[in-house]
Amino acid sequence: MLEGIIDRLGEQFVYNPAAPMIFSSGFFLWLFAGFMVIYTLLEKKDNARILFVILFSYYFYYKSSGIFFFLLAIVTVSDYYIARFIGKTESKSGRKWLVTLSLAVNLGLLCYFKYTNFFARIWSDLVGSNFDPFDIFLPVGISFFTFQSLSYTIDVYRRKIQPLDRLMDYAFFVSFFPQLVAGPIVRAKDFIPQIRKPVLVTREMLGTGIYFIVCGLFKKVVISDYISVNFVERVFENPSLYSGIENLFGLYGYALQIYCDFSGYSDMAIGIALLLGFHFNINFDSPYKSASITEFWRRWHISLSSWLKDYLYISLGGNRKGKVRQYVNLIITMFLGGLWHGASWNFVMWGLLHGIALAFHKIWMAITCQKVGQKHGRVVQTLCVLLTFHFVCFCWIFFRNVDFDNSLAMITQIFTSFHADLLPQLVSGYWEVFVLMGIGFVLHFLPESWENAAKRAMVKVPCAGYLVILVAVIYLAIQMKSSEIQPFIYFQF
Repeated sequence: MLEGIIDRLGEQFVYNPAAPMIFSSGFFLWLFAGFMVIYTLLEKKDNARILFVILFSYYFYYKSSGIFFFLLAIVTVSDYYIARFIGKTESKSGRKWLVTLSLAVNLGLLCYFKYTNFFARIWSDLVGSNFDPFDIFLPVGISFFTFQSLSYTIDVYRRKIQPLDRLMDYAFFVSFFPQLVAGPIVRAKDFIPQIRKPVLVTREMLGTGIYFIVCGLFKKVVISDYISVNFVERVFENPSLYSGIENLFGLYGYALQIYCDFSGYSDMAIGIALLLGFHFNINFDSPYKSASITEFWRRWHISLSSWLKDYLYISLGGNRKGKVRQYVNLIITMFLGGLWHGASWNFVMWGLLHGIALAFHKIWMAITCQKVGQKHGRVVQTLCVLLTFHFVCFCWIFFRNVDFDNSLAMITQIFTSFHADLLPQLVSGYWEVFVLMGIGFVLHFLPESWENAAKRAMVKVPCAGYLVILVAVIYLAIQMKSSEIQPFIYFQF
């Protein structure tokens, strides 16, 4: 028996690709409880606390992506010293060469692991040869930590921040486990000043942190995983086998699934960070309430959209070089944003559609002299929200499907083989899924004041009540989870 316990314990220190470490797993929740005990004991010993969190973060990443944690170390060490040299270099040309080196290291790693097979396939098609994909494993979260590290060197280059003088502090910033593998992408100017501040978790931070963790668990395990495994995956695996109305509701289901999955992860990351005394900016702000595609990108994956704006769109010239150039810059930014999500023509199409829509909306606002976020009458506002939601859903077709054939098949079924008469049969056959979809969308569209009231109510709950609430949500999650671990969707990016 003792040997069995030791064996099971030893397994927790070995990477298992079939069971990556995720926030919603029971093992992580128990591990985090133990982590908090040690973290609390070290709260007044800065160096020991920072080193402990770094080691835990590297262990967390190893359990998520195996030996590829060395890439995290390469990015950390190289950008730390590059930024130091940038800070000491007075000539603009010298600083430009150094920031270019940082771009080469980060984007070089990203391109090799993410795009080698994509571009090799394109080349093979051009020369007419058979393509045999290279055996390249995509490390979890590489897009997130490379972009986060890049923002630091670029900000140092732009003289917005001073370079750090401790490698340990920079390692803490890059590897901080709550947002390491799926964001949000944290800016150095927001996070670094918090590293050596005295650890202070107020009652409000505790209650708000528990609130975000509970919401994240509920979104991910209860809603996202359940509707994915029991409905959405079946439709997207072979859309030609399903009628148009089944494809349409599968698409609605995916829209809710990806929102609950990714915002659920962000919620848990924000909540865990609060329990450790750190503040992250919100990453999702009820995006399906948006009345325009521009507003959608101010509410969806806010850390990425703001990163693309500040470090790509503005670098391309933004809106400083005339209207036509602005529209082109928007399309290029979203095209590259699509490629950031994945190396396939489907992601390219997804990015281009959003870029064209953003440019078109800018043109429309210029013609009608409107401003983003401008409120209309209730009927017009509702129509704008519905139009934006359905455009976003249409784009999700390309985002979710593996190849173009499936995307075209889904569109064909929706527009040529709808069969609305199958709706009663569909609802009765998948009534549990439809109930959860209804709950998910209703919660999403609730007024913001209701959410703020729920946060305030959670803050007032006694500490013992937090434990009861967490146990209840975890129990519900265990009852509804599938037999296999469902990794977060954005782990693949």
